[in-house]
Amino acid sequence: MNAAPADQIRLLDVQALDVRLNQLAHRRENLPEHAEIQELESQIAQQRALLVAARTEESDTAREQTKAEQDVDQVRQRAARDQQRLDSGMVTSPKDLESLQSEIVSLAKRQDDLETVVLDIMERHEAAETRAKELAAKLEGLEAKVIDAATRRDAALSDIETETRTVSADRTRIAGTIPDDLLKLYEKLRGQQGGVGAAQLYQRRCEGCRLELNITEVNDVRAAAPDEVVRCENCRRILVRTPDSGL
Repeated sequence: MNAAPADQIRLLDVQALDVRLNQLAHRRENLPEHAEIQELESQIAQQRALLVAARTEESDTAREQTKAEQDVDQVRQRAARDQQRLDSGMVTSPKDLESLQSEIVSLAKRQDDLETVVLDIMERHEAAETRAKELAAKLEGLEAKVIDAATRRDAALSDIETETRTVSADRTRIAGTIPDDLLKLYEKLRGQQGGVGAAQLYQRRCEGCRLELNITEVNDVRAAAPDEVVRCENCRRILVRTPDSGL
């Protein structure tokens, strides 16, 4: 295959632009903000689960406290009624008086026990309430971090997209000046060789496979016509000669 030296040089420009496009695509997929957001979202999911549990406990203990306080109030009211009967003098039977006094003592003990239960529930409720507030504050902080990371990610993606459009336009423009057969060969080799289809021959070394040509290969390249498209014997990429080739 033959192609003007200038066309081959421009092929290196296309190759450089393709490398840059690959770099931009890799950067787009591997922005640190992607991993940061993923980790934060995982923490947020865990935090929300803990917050739901804390708020459920807070709600449950609030209901427990209400029920326990109602029980205390019922016992207190019953004890008050018994005391009122005792104080009224309406109960005159010694047996009834003894029974009434015994019930008042029993109710006092029952009230004391229930008030202890209320205090215990109150402590658990306050602890659950405090934990829920702490978890809510932590969740709010994590959500703020996600917003910040997403803002940074979107800004980086915007910059990448802007550069990608510019590089793609340059690539299309330069590729349009290269003969079709040379460009097709380049595209084929690029697909086979990890994205690099053309490489500069620099100081007798192929910049594609980074191997130095032996003396026979150097002589073959030196003897080739300027418009002949030569290939690296090692990696088979298109080998583009420049004044820095060391020939």
